[in-house]
Amino acid sequence: MSTSILPDTQNTKDTREIIIDKVGIKDISHPIIFIDRESNKVPSIGNFSMTVTLPENVKGTHMSRFVEILNDGPCEFGVHNFYQLIEKVSSRLNSDSAHVDLSFIFFRKKEAPASKVESMMDYKVKLYGSMSDGVIESMMKVVIPVTSLCPCSKSISKYGAHNQRSHITIKARPVIDKNLYLEDLIELAERKASSELFGVLKREDEKVVTERAYDNPAFVEDLVRDIAIELNADDKIDYYRLESENFESIHNHSAYAVIENQK
Repeated sequence: MSTSILPDTQNTKDTREIIIDKVGIKDISHPIIFIDRESNKVPSIGNFSMTVTLPENVKGTHMSRFVEILNDGPCEFGVHNFYQLIEKVSSRLNSDSAHVDLSFIFFRKKEAPASKVESMMDYKVKLYGSMSDGVIESMMKVVIPVTSLCPCSKSISKYGAHNQRSHITIKARPVIDKNLYLEDLIELAERKASSELFGVLKREDEKVVTERAYDNPAFVEDLVRDIAIELNADDKIDYYRLESENFESIHNHSAYAVIENQK
């Protein structure tokens, strides 16, 4: 058996004197356990991109260490402690600058309005985190599917009104030491929509949902303005980007609106 020491090529000196802003791994899938607002453990599959800044005098980073971090015990966290993963990347890769982006599907149990039958709803989530010289910044984004019913269609039609599926996307940066949860953003969007969506609806539920949408018509402009009012007043948020895309049912295009606010 050979006792020779294998060379560590990554740690050799680089003479080109160029800093690499981000280097690491991209699009790696790994099982996660997400801790929700009620401390429930919600399993999902995460898609990670993890990078660090590489100094000008170092040839390469240690790519395997990123993967080792994910495999160091259960990959379990919530929005309140996601920063610990960023700190771990910074420490293990010996870098003052680290970045972690995570995309996953967040499953939430919902109760139908009339029958009370329970089913799972899925929401696309992305968590962003960065660390630079010991300062951590995090951000979250969630896509909330809802129903929107056109106020114009309702006002000009003798009966009925066209409605459509809409995606409300909220990207928010929480104030440091304030507890902002994904569920807060989801519930806000669903409350302001013509109607929220459910995984399972019985006939009596469908009646409630369609009548609620008819009673609460909203243009794409209404959706973003109504949600923005509450985001502006929320002291747990210091920045947000709010989008609504309504997938029109009588046109082959979407209606779209954006509000962005740095408080």
